[in-house]
Amino acid sequence: MPPLNAMHHIIVIGAAGGYGAQDHACQDGPEVLRAFDFLAQLEASGIAYRWDGIIHLKENHADPLSSVSEMCTLLAEKTGKAVSQGNFPIVVGGDHSCAIGTWSGVRNAMGGPLGLLWIDAHMDSHTFETSPSRAIHGMPLACLLGYGAERLTHIASPAPKLLPQNVCLIGVRSFEEGEARLLKQLGVRVYFMEEIRQRGIREILIEALAIIRKETSGFGISIDLDALDPTEEAGVGTPVPGGLLKDELASALVQLRNNRELLAIEIVEYNPYLDQGFATAHAVSDLIEALAP
Repeated sequence: MPPLNAMHHIIVIGAAGGYGAQDHACQDGPEVLRAFDFLAQLEASGIAYRWDGIIHLKENHADPLSSVSEMCTLLAEKTGKAVSQGNFPIVVGGDHSCAIGTWSGVRNAMGGPLGLLWIDAHMDSHTFETSPSRAIHGMPLACLLGYGAERLTHIASPAPKLLPQNVCLIGVRSFEEGEARLLKQLGVRVYFMEEIRQRGIREILIEALAIIRKETSGFGISIDLDALDPTEEAGVGTPVPGGLLKDELASALVQLRNNRELLAIEIVEYNPYLDQGFATAHAVSDLIEALAP
């Protein structure tokens, strides 16, 4: 992999996957964002980027595991290639199952341990054995840690893509017992919304960054838009009350911009059908602008 400070092109990759969720609406999010050019404000701010197409998930209602596995395999190839060539991939989802592909590809290209900030209302750490819904968008973090269906855990390589000590969850406020048990057993640091309200998101991010950067070769950020409060940002896949405010999150994320160890970012679960006035589409642009090098 090229030196971390040699990143030179921002590559936006669309992942139009919805079959990891019970409601498939988020699969249209990347197309809406590209068609209406919601990232144009990045160029107005002097941030140059180009789209590297949108991966469309093969429709297979009867076998979502096959569809998600296929899409994540293609996505891993794209993100891995981008990082290997010294570029900075920004993945725009789709439901959060695409994270399996995003970070499998990045980790495979790195040659060293990967740190990850997982900003989400949910833990996304189920397996088929623990999930009440069996929806794969509730499983990607477990898969990246090496737990779950082999067709998902072995994408890009058979080894776990993340070590528990290199992961922090931020903004959690909705979860089930099975996934919480797994993360507790593994010792993954989880910052629930109660702690964030007490300490502030800026302080939490600084602390979490120190955790995930320890003995890693670089880090990434995966943002599920349902981390945001739905009273402001309604256009998300699975809204949960009591979340982060977009402006405070963007303001805190700015401190990570131009960090030479930041290798990629991902923003997922944009549901255009719930997005009145395209407020959440603009939030996508604002969060990317806060982080893009």
